[in-house]
Amino acid sequence: MTNQDDRNTNDTDYMHETDTDKYYVEPIENSAEEEQAATSEENENDLLVSSTSNPNPEPTKQNRFAMFLSSLAGGVTVAILGFILLFTGIIPIDSDQTMDTASTTDSVETTTVIQTSTDGDTVSADGLSNVSEAVVGVSNIQTTEAELWAESSESDTTGTGSGVIYKNEDGLAYIVTNHHVVDGATELEVTLANGDVLTATLLGSDELTDLAVLTIDGSEIDTVATLGSSSDLIVGETAIAIGNPLGTDFAGSVTKGIISGLERSVEVDLNSDGVADWTTEVIQTDAAINPGNSGGALVNSAGEVVGINSMKIALEEVEGIGFAIPIDDAKPVIEQLETEGSVSRPFIGINAIALSTVPERQIQQTLQLGTDVTEGVVIAEVQTDSAADIAGLERYDVITEINGTAITSMMDLKEYLYSETAIGDEIPITFYRNGEKQETNLTLTEQQENLTE
Repeated sequence: MTNQDDRNTNDTDYMHETDTDKYYVEPIENSAEEEQAATSEENENDLLVSSTSNPNPEPTKQNRFAMFLSSLAGGVTVAILGFILLFTGIIPIDSDQTMDTASTTDSVETTTVIQTSTDGDTVSADGLSNVSEAVVGVSNIQTTEAELWAESSESDTTGTGSGVIYKNEDGLAYIVTNHHVVDGATELEVTLANGDVLTATLLGSDELTDLAVLTIDGSEIDTVATLGSSSDLIVGETAIAIGNPLGTDFAGSVTKGIISGLERSVEVDLNSDGVADWTTEVIQTDAAINPGNSGGALVNSAGEVVGINSMKIALEEVEGIGFAIPIDDAKPVIEQLETEGSVSRPFIGINAIALSTVPERQIQQTLQLGTDVTEGVVIAEVQTDSAADIAGLERYDVITEINGTAITSMMDLKEYLYSETAIGDEIPITFYRNGEKQETNLTLTEQQENLTE
């Protein structure tokens, strides 16, 4: 049905629809040309009638043939127009078809139809309100020491993000947010949905997964978010992002989109040296995620948190590509941060670079490798008393395999250790020293220092 605002005012009639009936309405005023044409037609009819003495004369043979041709032409014209209208969809082929979607059920019984946006695929007002009240603002405050000539130290809010209250227990409310939201903070403040500001305590933070857990006084918290499951997500289903884009001025903003992709692999440069340190698996969504949304909730149609909004592709030519940490991946990390304050991971104790980045001259002269060795990592430093030190690894050794798995970069090495091994495991290491292939067994210990060093 065309809206009245879109109708051409020169049309002679149009359909007007109300809640009770449908009727045709003609324009109140015709144009001057239309009036003149109508008058001319009346005059011509008058002349034709007056020129004949008999109002119903017997048609001649010539007149009957002309009438036959006219009828035939009219019939052909109607048939052609009907054919065009029928096959362009203007006239429905099924005469019993109506605009009621319920009448189409029988015709699609054998077809699987996934609707990405229906009345049943949105969060209810109550469900959305509950999640929104559990989403808070997180302010990163960093205090600089006073200079000799300054009166006192100065504090500055260097960034704001979002967080999700997921538990209220024993007088404390627990908040999950991103590591990069709280990184470097000397003080943290949390702004509740009602505008109250509370001081927060950092329980733990993990750079690799970009997650952190905070606590605040739970006596004023009435609502916590329900954590759902990200393993049940389907591409195309509703996704709702809740957070504080651009700070507190737009606190509690809600944007809606769909799940655009699952298990997306995104490389992350943790120390900003231009080299990827880690590959993380994330949920892709086109729900708008802007600066300040980091740490906020990605919600499904049931009002459950299925992801923690973390990052987006920020290019001028890119639109609607945001990422969230799957909640199923976040849950075990959150639990460790709650209880331990950090995440325990297996540790070798080396600093290394990819062999592919070493100049060819150094490969031949210093490492003494032949042309058959093209991939691996070159040890630059072995930490004293580390697993690598105990296993006998040295500077300039080239590691090519761990437990039979090829290693081409430090990112490969970390991914294998953190996903395939555990602290205490003994694994075989294949490496080259002075051009000779060797093997050693290494017992993994607990991580001792920052992953990016």
